[in-house]
Amino acid sequence: MTNQYFEGKIFNKENFATAALPRGEYENCVFSHCEFSNANLKEIRFLTCEFLNCNLSLANIFNTTLTDTVFKDCKMLGLHFDQCNAFGLSFRFENCMLDHSSFYKIKIKKTVFSHSRLHEVDFTACDLTSSIFEGCDLLNAKFENTLLEKADFRTSFNYSIAPEMNRIKKAKFSLAGIAGLLHQYDIEITD
Repeated sequence: MTNQYFEGKIFNKENFATAALPRGEYENCVFSHCEFSNANLKEIRFLTCEFLNCNLSLANIFNTTLTDTVFKDCKMLGLHFDQCNAFGLSFRFENCMLDHSSFYKIKIKKTVFSHSRLHEVDFTACDLTSSIFEGCDLLNAKFENTLLEKADFRTSFNYSIAPEMNRIKKAKFSLAGIAGLLHQYDIEITD
């Protein structure tokens, strides 16, 4: 089967959970209000694409290429970004729900997570150097052996990051969020 090539195409209100997205390369395409839950996106290439108001929960993204891809207002529960093609892996998340997703051991420097929910997301051994977490809810997100140098958490909340288990040199935190760095010590912090 030959792979197809799509450029500048707009997909609106398509259901790829029941009818598979054709395997191939998508460049500068927009997916708006599309259903991808449990869809097979294995080995598909997305280059400079946008996903708007889509549901990608539990999609198979094994060896999927995501380069300069933007996700806005998407539901993305349980995605394994650690299984994506690591070459050129770059994306941005705005107002997304990424609960139970995994970024285990991947390099995603300078990634922007804006106003997104990241409950129980696994960032173990991930390189998040210079990444921005703007207004994100990081309840029970796992940071262990994570490279967080120059990362910005100043407007995010509910995180628990152990400084001795992660590299946090020059990372930015707000005074209100400092408890997230001391959580594991079981101490009380008051105003």
